[in-house]
Amino acid sequence: MVMIILQVVGYQNSGKTTLIEKIIKRLYTNGYRVGTLKHHGHSGKVALPKEKDTTRHAEAGAIVCAVEGDGTFLLHAKGSWELDELLPIYERFSLDVLLIEGFKHAPYPKIVCLRSREDEHLLHLKNVLISISWQRKDGSFFIEDEQAYMEHIIAYVKGGGKHVCHRS
Repeated sequence: MVMIILQVVGYQNSGKTTLIEKIIKRLYTNGYRVGTLKHHGHSGKVALPKEKDTTRHAEAGAIVCAVEGDGTFLLHAKGSWELDELLPIYERFSLDVLLIEGFKHAPYPKIVCLRSREDEHLLHLKNVLISISWQRKDGSFFIEDEQAYMEHIIAYVKGGGKHVCHRS
């Protein structure tokens, strides 16, 4: 089984997380197994929940710690991770689709979220499938045209990630 990887990139408050939620819901409804990976692009470390045993393990110096319970598995690993080092972890979960938020310069197909004209240079990233803009502009889907861009995204996934998904 091949896992389709699709990135959602853009700057803060461009709608990436909301878009990913919508894509997850639509794919889940269509029977797809979906995973996500978010790049924490802001400065600072990712915070662990306070007052939990796993947090205590990490604070004591554990490089990797995890907790499993009632069908949920949470993993915390210290280090500087490249995307290609993280993908094998996701392959273990037999996903149909992995949605990646961020990692702008990775080589995977991308949906670019454009908040303003200043963001348009992101359209020059490699493997841009579609762009979704907060302003009406040629070549991009308008943020309020949800049905149109979601149909494009779902068609791309249903096609196995193989066909080009450009807006004319």
